[in-house]
Amino acid sequence: MGITEFLAAVGTRMMEATGYAGVFLLMVAESMVLPVPSEAVMPFAGFLVAEGSMSAVGAVGFATLGSLVGSLLSYAIGRFGGRPFITKYGKVLLLDASDLERTDGFFCRRGAITIFVSRFIPVIRHLISIPAGMGRMRLLPFCLFTVVGAALWNSFLTWCGFALRANWDAVLRYARLVDVGVLVVLAGLVALFMLRHLRVRRRLE
Repeated sequence: MGITEFLAAVGTRMMEATGYAGVFLLMVAESMVLPVPSEAVMPFAGFLVAEGSMSAVGAVGFATLGSLVGSLLSYAIGRFGGRPFITKYGKVLLLDASDLERTDGFFCRRGAITIFVSRFIPVIRHLISIPAGMGRMRLLPFCLFTVVGAALWNSFLTWCGFALRANWDAVLRYARLVDVGVLVVLAGLVALFMLRHLRVRRRLE
């Protein structure tokens, strides 16, 4: 069994074991500052949709609800904790102050629509709710933009997983090439996480 096949089997089985609750909790984490990318969650849900173990509406619905809850928690951190909270606990949350500053500037330049757009942008989507809370953005538009953006993104990733599973035999024919690509991506993600962690520690020491 190649790396790609192994990861797909493990990811799918884990998602199957936890069901919709697992999708919900992982997407809560994804919408906060925790290193849980939606790209590593929703395609496996799409696998289960293709296998008939999940419904597409259920997978996207619970994922989007998780995205909203996680975003609201981050919003609350920004609104009620603000910069003093980030300064004090940023190291624990692996929160890079420079990333937050860039996200804050991104939010200030583009306003409320940023909440929608950010769902499609790595790093920013994990942090954008904090400056929204710090800026005391009205809660109704915040929730609306979050739900619409998250639903579209989660639907796209679920569809990718569905399409991949439906063409799994073709994928396995090129498994060696795919394995190399997977290894490169995984190595890149590990390196990015370590660099981000080191940057946070240096800035907060």
